[in-house]
Amino acid sequence: MNRVVLRRREAVVEAHDLADGGAPAGVARFAAEELPAFVGDREAAVPVRWVWDDTTRWYPALLAAGVRIERCTDLRLAHAILRRSPFADQALLAADETAAWDELQPVPVAEPALFPPTDPADRLDPVAEHARQQAALAASPRRQGLELLLAAESSGALVAAEMTHTGMPWRADVHEQLLTELLGPRPVAGGRPAGLEWLLRQIREAFAAPGLNPDSPAELLRTLQHAGLPVGDTRSWTLEQVDHPGIPPLLEYKKLSRLLTANGWSWLDSWVRQGRFRATFLPGGVVTGRWASNGGGALSVPTQIRPAAVADEGWCLVVADVAQLEPRVLAGMSADTAMAEAARAKDLYQGMVDAGVVPGRAEAKVGILGAMYGGTRGESGRMMPRLARRYPRAIGLVEEAARAGERGEVVHTLLGRGSPLPTGAWAQREAELGEPAESAGPRDERDRARRAWGRFTRNFVVQGTGAEWALCWLADLRNRLWRLGGTGPLHQRPHLAFFLHDEVVVHAPADLAGAVVEEVRAAAGTAGRLLFGTFPVDFPLDVAVVRSWADAG
Repeated sequence: MNRVVLRRREAVVEAHDLADGGAPAGVARFAAEELPAFVGDREAAVPVRWVWDDTTRWYPALLAAGVRIERCTDLRLAHAILRRSPFADQALLAADETAAWDELQPVPVAEPALFPPTDPADRLDPVAEHARQQAALAASPRRQGLELLLAAESSGALVAAEMTHTGMPWRADVHEQLLTELLGPRPVAGGRPAGLEWLLRQIREAFAAPGLNPDSPAELLRTLQHAGLPVGDTRSWTLEQVDHPGIPPLLEYKKLSRLLTANGWSWLDSWVRQGRFRATFLPGGVVTGRWASNGGGALSVPTQIRPAAVADEGWCLVVADVAQLEPRVLAGMSADTAMAEAARAKDLYQGMVDAGVVPGRAEAKVGILGAMYGGTRGESGRMMPRLARRYPRAIGLVEEAARAGERGEVVHTLLGRGSPLPTGAWAQREAELGEPAESAGPRDERDRARRAWGRFTRNFVVQGTGAEWALCWLADLRNRLWRLGGTGPLHQRPHLAFFLHDEVVVHAPADLAGAVVEEVRAAAGTAGRLLFGTFPVDFPLDVAVVRSWADAG
């Protein structure tokens, strides 16, 4: 596999060819505007892995020029993983510019252009950084896992850029109609829609508070308490427990107000252009490796507005999500054969019931979620002894991760992504002393902090490995879809349009829907084999072929 490291020097791009082993094999220099032609020609000639400082700086402009690449190494994302992994020798990553790589951030999405006028990445040496990363990988006792993780993370960066480029098909007229039906006509700037005004009148009348502003939590709480309601906050869950005629309109007001703020007319004006919702995704944006989004609320699109996500004429949306991803990942990474047996059912929780582990599905779900998230009281705590007896390897894995976190240690995912070190006085003092610190605050406070961090590390190992499975799914599916669609550019072929942790949305020509479904399932199988080899853990998918995202259920 040829590797080409791209570097920008003012208005000139350098393309450094690397021979096997990473030795320099030649440098090509050309004007920045010639980059798309250079990359397109090389991509068409031989398999290439493009190595660059950051995908957000290079790939959007290539996509705008009609150039799609198959694989890359994103040095910014790889650097972040290696700097935190317990399996990477930090001395091999050390250099004068290491701190600058630590601080490098993705560039904001703008109109595609070749490079911003000033960019901190231009002061970095990607050739040297790539050599340091390769040395750290070569010396790692978990080299194979880390190499897979870095490749998947870099592929995720390509997916994220492509999804922003193609966008999710979005009907602004349907969105407008939904808002009008729920909220009333679009108000003048700064005003409340008629639907909220109508609810507001009911709320004020019910609480005898003619000047109440329910958008102010402090003012609303005072009003509720003045009315004699036993509430300590204004969260919806708290209000749902209260019996008062003003509560139903207040809850409806809060729900519609959230919709207006998060996905109302301003959202539509800002994020939907030319019939597409162009979300901005940030691979590795969460410490577990899950994605984040930058504006637009891409990872929390409410069901109320999903009817506006409508496929183009003659196209469809293929929506797929994996059932109970994290419990299945826990079964695979712990190699717990009994739990994997339950996971062979489409509903893992029902599989646990059928095996006689717990009496009902609700108990199974509460127990497993408690094991992964640290719920040791109530119904979850009551289920834990049964789960530990039946699934000793799975429960033992998360318990050990929790104990390691309580000791202030780093835990890691299956492929080697490391957790951050704990913060707080207890952790800092114990790190300095190398032993439990009795002086780092009151004992009960220290214990609470330790337990809280243990709950984080307990979930880190599972959620992070789930994110790795999803990255492998995306990476394989991306290339499978490309091979399905003939010779046209990306937007004319089946392509990934959206991704939400364990759910993908593919926009595809309707006549290819069946083939896309097959490839979605095949890619899930590949992801399972990449992470867990021949260990028999299944990842069943719910797949729907629909015109509107809302129809996927």
